[in-house]
Amino acid sequence: MKIKDSEILIIPGLGNSSAFHWQSRWAAKMSTARRVEQDNWDKPEREAWTARLIEAVEAAEKPAILVAHSVGVLTVVHAAPELNKDKIAGAFLVGASDWERDELEEKFPGHGFAPVPRKPLGFPGLMLASSNDETCSLEKAEHWARDWAIRFGDAGEAGHFTEASGHGPWPEGLMAFAKFTQSL
Repeated sequence: MKIKDSEILIIPGLGNSSAFHWQSRWAAKMSTARRVEQDNWDKPEREAWTARLIEAVEAAEKPAILVAHSVGVLTVVHAAPELNKDKIAGAFLVGASDWERDELEEKFPGHGFAPVPRKPLGFPGLMLASSNDETCSLEKAEHWARDWAIRFGDAGEAGHFTEASGHGPWPEGLMAFAKFTQSL
């Protein structure tokens, strides 16, 4: 599938993606890309965030390719049972954050992202994870990818795929994304 023949839905994580984050940079360069906006980027809530994603997919006029990062990945996974599968071409998931950790329930009480669903998404996907991501172990990310019936990629020591870990423009990620879209 060509990018121009799809709607790229950007699903950021906690705090949104800054102008220097790879998601924002990609969105600025892809004419069919748009961000799935949230009311409160600093307080993720599963029900609100998944509702926004479901609305964005329904509004898509072309097949949607979901591009999610961090808790945005969990937003996709929680929304998957309610997403119109006929409108989804695939999901490119990067740096899933493990919201089953106790400290996140303490910091964001009632966030609703735990437990993480362990069922197939029902559409093609690729999850990239890092061996030194402080928000989720590589092993857990790989296990989730198997449970979700999507492909998995080990990106090596890539941190949490943010500007701080050197992932501003992230050309390697863009190449992986292009290869993924070609497989759809």
